[in-house]
Amino acid sequence: MNRSVAADDQTRIQRTLARLRDATDLPLTFGGAVNSGMQLQLTQFVGAIAGALRGAVLDPGRGLGGKVVTLRRPQLVNDYVGSQGISHHYDHIIQAECLRALVAVPLVVRGRVRGVLYGAVRSATPLGDRIVHSVMEMARELEQDLAVDDELARRLRWLDERVPEPRATGAPEPAGTHREQLREAYAELRVLAHNTDDPTLRERIEAVCHKLSTAGGDTRPADGAAVRREEAPLSARELDVLACVALGWTNPQVAADLGITVETVKSYLRSATRKLQARSRLEAVVAARRRGLLP
Repeated sequence: MNRSVAADDQTRIQRTLARLRDATDLPLTFGGAVNSGMQLQLTQFVGAIAGALRGAVLDPGRGLGGKVVTLRRPQLVNDYVGSQGISHHYDHIIQAECLRALVAVPLVVRGRVRGVLYGAVRSATPLGDRIVHSVMEMARELEQDLAVDDELARRLRWLDERVPEPRATGAPEPAGTHREQLREAYAELRVLAHNTDDPTLRERIEAVCHKLSTAGGDTRPADGAAVRREEAPLSARELDVLACVALGWTNPQVAADLGITVETVKSYLRSATRKLQARSRLEAVVAARRRGLLP
């Protein structure tokens, strides 16, 4: 699948356009994704439109959007039809929508243009610096979100290919180096998960984290009796903290990566230790691994 036109991108663009319209009071914000042929398709709109823009495909270098895709930098026109700085292949669409001033900003992720955001007005009033800055600022935020989504998806694909199915009781534990790699991947995924608000991606992360927690840990306590995960439930945040602690991170390091205070880290750690009936952070990690809560 071409990642640039994935549904995830369209959803992200739509949310950003809604935020942009609320922040600027622009009558219309719109945009879309760029395909592998460098064509921009306008699919996302916030505000009233006549319909001429919907689904329009802009070729590289043509019109305002095509120019933005080619140059990979923002462009502003305060009178679209009268502008000498763009081609006029799409004047009929702009005139049908009665648009005058437009700003367009590319979404560039890892050196590739993934989409374009627009802000537009139907009056002869020029777009001010505040509006142009707002469009650019939100475009930068969206670029970061898309980059995080890409990294999470990449890690999930890698883990899907390499993480073994849960071990049967009594099966040998993975070799030391492989085991540590699984534990590091688990902790990193839990940290990265907090940088995405995509529920579908988060569900995939949780599923892979579950595979990781049961792939490398000893799910039996010292007396050999089976222990169910439900007997020592930890909250998502408690697991986040414990997964980082298991790698030898200090409380300040855990706090910095999870975006919480050191005191909050201590609180989650105390709670997890109590639930696991442990006396120290090390015992808590060992107990969580025995219960299949951590890899």
